[in-house]
Amino acid sequence: MKKGPGRRPLSAKRQRFMELRGRGWSILGAAREVGVSRTTGNNWSRGYKTYRRGEVVGFVAPLDRLAVRQVSARFLSQDERIMIADLHHAGISVRKIADQVGRAPSTVSRELRRNATGGHYRPFEAHRQATARRARHHRCRLETNRGLRDLVGGLLAQRWSPQQISRHLRRRFPGEPGMWLCHESIYRAVYQPGSVLMRPSRLAPQRRSPLRTGRDHRRAHQRVERRRPRFEQPMRSIHQRPFQPDDRSEAGHWEGDLIVGKDQRSVIGTLVERTTRLVRLLHLPLRDGDSLHDALTSRMADLPPGLLRSITWDQGAEMARHLAITESLGAPVYFCDSRSPWQRGSNENTNGLLRDYFPKGTDLNAHLPKHLLAVENELNSRPRLVLNDYTPADRFAALLASNDPSVLRR
Repeated sequence: MKKGPGRRPLSAKRQRFMELRGRGWSILGAAREVGVSRTTGNNWSRGYKTYRRGEVVGFVAPLDRLAVRQVSARFLSQDERIMIADLHHAGISVRKIADQVGRAPSTVSRELRRNATGGHYRPFEAHRQATARRARHHRCRLETNRGLRDLVGGLLAQRWSPQQISRHLRRRFPGEPGMWLCHESIYRAVYQPGSVLMRPSRLAPQRRSPLRTGRDHRRAHQRVERRRPRFEQPMRSIHQRPFQPDDRSEAGHWEGDLIVGKDQRSVIGTLVERTTRLVRLLHLPLRDGDSLHDALTSRMADLPPGLLRSITWDQGAEMARHLAITESLGAPVYFCDSRSPWQRGSNENTNGLLRDYFPKGTDLNAHLPKHLLAVENELNSRPRLVLNDYTPADRFAALLASNDPSVLRR
């Protein structure tokens, strides 16, 4: 194709850029991935002004997903519009243009008539105009079905994830496909500007977003490095545990850690049972070994020996009295490797869920034991995919009622 005047389309890069943006990539990250500058990425995402002699003479709108999406061949593509513009500016007739482009003369004539601006045909502006006319606003199911919207909003207020809600709707309405939603539809409804689903819950009023991430729009994933001081006291290593890290067949093995508040002056202890994912929270007035010892022995004293076999903890100084904890509870304490939080995967995941209720940078001492118990009960009453949509409370109750609580009956 002969090169004409104006900017080159970079069609493949723009399409890839918009795909990455739709998946949550940042502007800078998507621009680097497709090989364009940050300025180009900003222009594609936000639009830009055009100047002449220091004055603003126009505005180029941001890219629309329809403008870079592959469409049916019956629509004119941007490359075809560039060819039409080049041939038209060269003074070639409509019929000869149609022969070279491979379109009907009426298609070319209508294109030049409908999408010209100020008597001039500009291909990129013409493509934007055609894309805007092709766009249609389709009302989603949550907009048209008030009962479904209220049900989804109520579950989001209880901190259910969109995946959990999607599975719940299929179980609750097995013969009504009109009441089903995929999790992406729920995310889109939440992220929509002015969404009625964007409201805080009763137990976590400080978080406006109903999502556990706290987001009100899509954004790029960020990797946060977590560092903790090494525990120097004699200890049992996680590699000395009598089972493999992925073995969850025996109940009674717990994973524990602390979530830390503002300026590291307040903490809450967290414990998760590896098989049932049951959560228990510890109210700690101080971040020291004595407070953790007292809280652990008090909170875990109601468990039978078969449901308290070991505790796996991070290498934090709060576990300085781990030998006394082992003696009081009759359960050994194992320590993860330094900077290896994935060795306590269930606990790390739970700590992320708890940040909905106890945000970073806040004073955790303001939460009384009664509030901790309410949060604990809400988490334990939430269905989990890993438990085949049973709740941790149901699974743990089954263990307590079993003659052999060491094995979870599936």
